[in-house]
Amino acid sequence: MSEFFQNLAERILGGTPLSDQEAYDLGKRVSSAQGDDLSALAAAALRLKESHFPGVMSLCSIVNAKSGRCSENCKFCAQSSHHDTQCDEYPFIDVDKILAAARAMREAGASRFAVVTSGKGLTGDDFEQLLKAINGIRTLGLAADASVGILHPEQLQAMKAAGLQAYHHNLETARSFFPEVCTTHAYDEDVATVRAAMEADLYVCCGGLFGLGENWDHRVELALELRSLGVDSIPVNFLTPIPGTPYGKRDIMLPEEAIRIVALLRFILPQQHIRICGGRPAVFGSRKAEALTCGASGLMIGDYLTTRGEAAASDLDDLKRLGLKPE
Repeated sequence: MSEFFQNLAERILGGTPLSDQEAYDLGKRVSSAQGDDLSALAAAALRLKESHFPGVMSLCSIVNAKSGRCSENCKFCAQSSHHDTQCDEYPFIDVDKILAAARAMREAGASRFAVVTSGKGLTGDDFEQLLKAINGIRTLGLAADASVGILHPEQLQAMKAAGLQAYHHNLETARSFFPEVCTTHAYDEDVATVRAAMEADLYVCCGGLFGLGENWDHRVELALELRSLGVDSIPVNFLTPIPGTPYGKRDIMLPEEAIRIVALLRFILPQQHIRICGGRPAVFGSRKAEALTCGASGLMIGDYLTTRGEAAASDLDDLKRLGLKPE
């Protein structure tokens, strides 16, 4: 299969994208790649990445600005009120704390900083505080991003006026698999939010969480949905099993499978930023540099929502060793 992956990358670089059926066929090949074939897959995906994002790695970071008590029943989530976890619970934090976190991550090398909150959406005083935070992050010289749930177009326009550069809203998984993961809201609500953010002319970051029990067809289905929507950036998260959630006893994904997922996404979405985000420490461990050589063009540094991340200095060392420039 090594030659197949190389030739397919050449074809895509020549301007011929995968058809839907070719994407599903590729998913089957990718699922069994190992040894030399896996190395060839990663190398071909890296070549695709380098053609659009040569020598760079986009660095972003987040702050968990409102934690816990979420009304939604997503089976993976530590912050859901439907599950008995040890997740911290607190209301929307002071804007000064958000800006302090943003400054720290700017110094650590991040160029984008997102305010993230639990819950289906944000309203009232919390939303007004969010607008102040967005404006403050922008004045720090960072791209101001946010991920605060399902919003109306009017709210997105208000955020844009405050200086929002990008909106982040994950679909999490394939439409056909979503009912296995969450039943408190419809998939189309998430899709509508993504479309509204795009119609507001915002940079849109939309991806998924892998390791929920989905199969390779589901992974391809999600990638094709993201391609159809035309989003700008694909966050790739890997499940960190949280005790007390329905997925708390699932196995942690092997690094090889994570590499296959990133590479598959790069073949289907060659021109989008593909950012490795949550779950990286649990999945890659001491092999974390390998996450940077299989097609990813972005990396979340610092901590995640309810789990610890890698030390930013260590990530920067990896980039330097691989000849990649933070962006």
